[in-house]
Amino acid sequence: MLPRDISVRIDTISTEMSTPIDATTQPITVIAPEDAKCAGACPPRPELPPEPRLDIPAPDVAEALAAASLVADRTRASILRMLAAGPHCVCEIAAALGERQNNVSMHLARLREAGLVRAVRHSGDARWIFYERDDQRCEAALSALTDLLR
Repeated sequence: MLPRDISVRIDTISTEMSTPIDATTQPITVIAPEDAKCAGACPPRPELPPEPRLDIPAPDVAEALAAASLVADRTRASILRMLAAGPHCVCEIAAALGERQNNVSMHLARLREAGLVRAVRHSGDARWIFYERDDQRCEAALSALTDLLR
């Protein structure tokens, strides 16, 4: 630990022939880093291992990475949020988001491939396809992201 007060001699050197002009002694107060941050209320630090551990296995983050890349897109995230309220067709989603229908269809295809969304034909008119969230798969994706960020 460093002492609290250290006296340091400071010599001011003139530019002519390196002759000392003035020599003074000034006290310097040193504050230890732990005192500066916490003022005595710091939590205890965890013990560090004595040596580097080179045999630690890499974590499996594939599922969390896949979920994060899907919802990182604003349009896909908005689609998932809309479908939480119930099924919608492409034209409804496109109108609500201000996107073109082909763009919404492309994003729905990515969400369907991941299993977060499923397509259902309208029972009265088979020409209409409605999309709904697969809540069980969405919960699994949320769990993967939660485990990653915990």
